[in-house]
Amino acid sequence: MTTPVLSGIHHIKIPVTDLARSVAWYGQVFGFQTTIEFPDADGVARGVAGTAPGLGETMIAFRVNPTAAEGCQGFDPVSFAVDGKDDIEAWAARLDELGVRRSPVIEASIGWLLVFDDPDGLTLHLYSWAEHGIDQSHRPGYGRPAAH
Repeated sequence: MTTPVLSGIHHIKIPVTDLARSVAWYGQVFGFQTTIEFPDADGVARGVAGTAPGLGETMIAFRVNPTAAEGCQGFDPVSFAVDGKDDIEAWAARLDELGVRRSPVIEASIGWLLVFDDPDGLTLHLYSWAEHGIDQSHRPGYGRPAAH
């Protein structure tokens, strides 16, 4: 049987403790704009989804779930892509301007990387498509070609 083909990522869903705070933060940092609200039976919206510049059709969704948000602290489920090192450095300057604590620019497994946390402590990555050409495979935690 042939495996059907995927056509991209529809959305990523991020658990949050405070929906308004997260929407404001992602709006300030990434330009997130809410396009859909998800009200519970009591009529209160405890989830939203929307868009951010550069993500094309892929949406970001947020759902109030304090237990999941706490469990995800320090975890990095998504890396947002940028083109190259200049873009990583521009993002570093932008995060500094916003007062968002961040890592230095890292020469990661393949490209350049910037690491920072959202308001709930979820670790976010900005990773470049451009490769730096440095072999990091000898370093613990860095990628290496998979053995087949």
